[in-house]
Amino acid sequence: MDKKPQIIVIGAGFAGLSAAALLAKDGCDVTVIEKNEMAGGRARIWKKDGFTFDMGPSWYWMPDVFENFYNLFNKTTSDFYELKRLDPSYRIYFGKDDIIDVPATEEKLYQLFEELEPGSSKNLDIFLQQAKYKYDVGMNEYVFKPSHSVMEYFDPRLAVSGIKLQLLGNMRKHVHKLFKNEKLRKLLEFPVLFLGATPQNTPALYSLMNYADLIMGTWYPIGGMHEIVSAMQQIAEQQGVKFLFDTNVTKIEAKDKIAKTIKTNKGDFHPDYIIANADYHHVEQHLLEKANRKYDEKYWENRTMAPSSLLFYIALNKKLKNILHHNLFFDQNFDEHAEEIYTDPKWPSKPLFYACCPSVTDNSVAPEGYENLFFLIPIAPGLEDSEIKRTEYFDLLVDRFKTLTGNDISDSILFKRSYAMNDFVGDYNAFKGNAYGLANTLKQTAFLKPKMKSNVTNMLYTGQLTIPGPGVPPAIISGQVVAKEIIKKLKKA
Repeated sequence: MDKKPQIIVIGAGFAGLSAAALLAKDGCDVTVIEKNEMAGGRARIWKKDGFTFDMGPSWYWMPDVFENFYNLFNKTTSDFYELKRLDPSYRIYFGKDDIIDVPATEEKLYQLFEELEPGSSKNLDIFLQQAKYKYDVGMNEYVFKPSHSVMEYFDPRLAVSGIKLQLLGNMRKHVHKLFKNEKLRKLLEFPVLFLGATPQNTPALYSLMNYADLIMGTWYPIGGMHEIVSAMQQIAEQQGVKFLFDTNVTKIEAKDKIAKTIKTNKGDFHPDYIIANADYHHVEQHLLEKANRKYDEKYWENRTMAPSSLLFYIALNKKLKNILHHNLFFDQNFDEHAEEIYTDPKWPSKPLFYACCPSVTDNSVAPEGYENLFFLIPIAPGLEDSEIKRTEYFDLLVDRFKTLTGNDISDSILFKRSYAMNDFVGDYNAFKGNAYGLANTLKQTAFLKPKMKSNVTNMLYTGQLTIPGPGVPPAIISGQVVAKEIIKKLKKA
């Protein structure tokens, strides 16, 4: 019997879990090496005194991507967790007593648009039809391409689709052409924040996110987002994948462009193939010898990174009023905050922010009568991080939260934990402390992203710094794509 190909996956984020499970299913001997104490990457959890905090992703969009992955193993979402659709999907605060609750039904959505801008439901219909087309084509054609070369996109059918996908227009123009009401414009521009760029620099292709948001809906896995990680780890282990936690890769030694040894704090490994799901920049610039790197430091410095984040995980000894599971605070100028992230990087003067309160939906994440809350401010990557800055912004958030929602939490905090740039670097080796990877600008889309292929012939990259991009569903797909590439290499060997 032939020896099984030995695969090492560096990093147990969503892309790494996805790739590991699929390669093991195909008959490979797969080991996942993870520097932290659990799987999930940025989707780790923190537990304390009966509270469970999702430390990273908190939005469950594109449920079809999760379902399709589980189906590859003859499983379904309900085999692992209860998925609940949130209704309303989320709340946007434009000021005190000035809110929009985004409805979960199409009928109520069209009513909302008509109320805010009479006659706009017709344009909403046009917008959503286009968004559906982009979602169907983008999620079935584009995202599964390995993007090794522009030639992958020279397909007459895709060329026609490319025009309809509005690859060259931007989201700001696309939205503003159809809608005049500023609240509706902000509602439709909001999802591109997940892509790490301003609406002016995000291709109109990504209105597909609006289809995911407004039509497919916002969901929540009871127990928290880490339930997805648990499901994917369980699937991987059922396929025979082995996990090594608290194991830090210190060097990848290669000879004649072939990786021979992975050195870690717990010994050496000699795989046939490597999948790097750790931070791409870290692997390239710190684990590989200079001769084996595809890009230099100048290349990375010229990339447009998605934002970092300042997060606060807060345990409250009371229930809150007037808030939903997801709450967006757009009471300040969006463009000014964006400029302080992308154009003139600095700590924001009047930041927009997000508050998530999963205990509104799920009583398992906080003790009875208590509340699980976290705040998030998007910030420019690479800023100087300090406890003084964290305290300053926490006080600002508590004050704004009180003003806008009527909830004074200052005397109700049992404990809190902050998380920002230094933590992203320390825990994930994140380039410039980024939280969301590489911004999805036109110049960083598809084959213009850092390549999956390494200069080391038996190593490929996966995750948010390569194709198809940032976010949980794209990361799962990234793992599927890289697994397929390795399987193709094995069949040729």
